[in-house]
Amino acid sequence: MLRHFPEVGGNYPDHKRDYILAAFTFVITGICLTIDGSGSREMQWALAFCGYLFLAFLLKNESKLLRAQVVVALLFATVGEIFASPYMQGYIYRFGSVPPYVPAGHGMVYLTAVVLGRSGFFLRHARRIALFTVVTCGLWSLWGISPFAARSDQIGAILFCFYVLCLFKGKSPMVYLGAFFITTWLELVGTGAGTWAWAEVDPASGLTQGNPPSGVAAWYCLVDAVAMAGAAPALRLYEKLTDAWKNRVAA
Repeated sequence: MLRHFPEVGGNYPDHKRDYILAAFTFVITGICLTIDGSGSREMQWALAFCGYLFLAFLLKNESKLLRAQVVVALLFATVGEIFASPYMQGYIYRFGSVPPYVPAGHGMVYLTAVVLGRSGFFLRHARRIALFTVVTCGLWSLWGISPFAARSDQIGAILFCFYVLCLFKGKSPMVYLGAFFITTWLELVGTGAGTWAWAEVDPASGLTQGNPPSGVAAWYCLVDAVAMAGAAPALRLYEKLTDAWKNRVAA
């Protein structure tokens, strides 16, 4: 059941850069979403410029494969945003459209999930962190479907079940653990600041959902699956196009 978790008692060294990168993303996303809670459209473009600049800087010393994963995750998550928000109205941003900084934000969030998952602390304490995550998210989900909740969250409970399934059966449990912390953080900050709000009833299923849904990290399990599957082909295509361009210029 835990075959994809790291070995207990293994030697997992700490790399200072992983913690700095994760802390930076938590702080920056918090600042960005808080500012956009009352900012203008022009401010959103300024945030987007900074977001892409930060993402490029954070990816500078990463492997080509991870860079490709982040790009694929960014593109897939952005398409999902356009479908889920402006089209389906599952959640709505302040100005209706997806803010221009969101794609860069998705890249930073996915990178942070990967970095947290590979950090020495997460690898050494994977099972304890998994237990904390399941218990915390599970209690949140149970509260959302209880009669005591101010707002029913059936979607959150379903997403939680999917998240647990991915966590214990999926191939990237450490990424999913990292995703829980960064996505929960940005969802609580974003909805708290009024940057976006989730519809009380999911338009696709007709089920109730919280603001935010409790198991929202489950979406990044899907993002990771697409990123893992698409990164290598995307990288090969990029290198092929680059070689073709170089040959053309040389000729």
